[in-house]
Amino acid sequence: MQVTHIGFSRPEESPFPDANNPRHRFISVPRPASYRLLDLLRGAVGPLPFSVLNYSRKEMRNALTQLLGEHAYDIVLLEQVQMGGYLPSLRRAANPPRAIVCDWHNIESEVLHRYADTARNPARRLYARHAASQLERYERRFVNQCDMHVAVSERDRNALTRYGAAVPVVVIENGVDIAKFSLAADSQSGRRDRFRVVFVGAMDYHANVDAATTFALSAWPEIRRCLPNAVFTIVGRNPGPEIRSLGAAPGIEVTGTVPDVRPYYDQALVAVAPLRVAGGTRIKILEAMAAGVPVVSTARGAEGLAVERGVHCLLAETAEETRDAVVLLARDRAKAAQLASAGRDLVERRYDWSVLGDSLAASLLALVESLSDRRAMGA
Repeated sequence: MQVTHIGFSRPEESPFPDANNPRHRFISVPRPASYRLLDLLRGAVGPLPFSVLNYSRKEMRNALTQLLGEHAYDIVLLEQVQMGGYLPSLRRAANPPRAIVCDWHNIESEVLHRYADTARNPARRLYARHAASQLERYERRFVNQCDMHVAVSERDRNALTRYGAAVPVVVIENGVDIAKFSLAADSQSGRRDRFRVVFVGAMDYHANVDAATTFALSAWPEIRRCLPNAVFTIVGRNPGPEIRSLGAAPGIEVTGTVPDVRPYYDQALVAVAPLRVAGGTRIKILEAMAAGVPVVSTARGAEGLAVERGVHCLLAETAEETRDAVVLLARDRAKAAQLASAGRDLVERRYDWSVLGDSLAASLLALVESLSDRRAMGA
């Protein structure tokens, strides 16, 4: 099987690994960091959502046209509905793919609806509500323009079914590389020198910004009072001014981009996922569990994962509940070890990429075979 990955990158990024496997090809397409004002205006008054317009770039269209002029592909896998703007280019290509599949990391309009419910600024709240409704209309049209969809949870599959999807929708849950985190998990056993309360996530994503800021301003002061040696460590790329300013508060550290998150998990007494705005499933929770770190999350943060409250993680909604959960795990090492062990066992059984990757490959191959059978029968 030959796989080509084509994706956006910025000049300062190195988004693709060194590929020594001749069956893997990586193509990087430059993308400006800034939004285009015209896209914002068109998104506000036109039929296409801004999130789709924002990723519809001539550089990517030209690259796709060239690539599909040189090679024939069985499947093109779109990462998220935002890439739907390239459907016309894919259909008109010299060698159009036999099938187009969309991988839904979440139901994006749902995330925007939730953001509108929590946005502090009235203008942003109003714009988010408009954008969410507009994007939902686009998603409903989009579902039957593809040949298959991949959802990360049964909950998201049900949402696409409610949209009226008449094509297959398969569930391939998010996962992690268990082997990658094995050393960190093993090193947690018996450790008593952990001091970090860790939040991991891209800090240029509004849901993570909201979560980290809310936690730092509401729950952290009381946690710090109870655990004066603890450090709240925000690990993630591209932190903006709002996140960087949190680093001035006592006991808060903002790392920015790090080459490896495992050393932070190795020093973590707990990982937090205090998300109020979220969708899909959270890889950050699976990573923490794989690393043997107990997790405190909101119910929305753990949404879509097969976790049982009090068994695989602790759930907390208010600042007081969050404080109590973090302090409990810091002081009750037996309870922390019990949660960490159960969480890692769950990830090993259900969320290891070695298993999920095989399931995805089997679903894609079955799709190609079904299309071949239909064409052979003249359908």
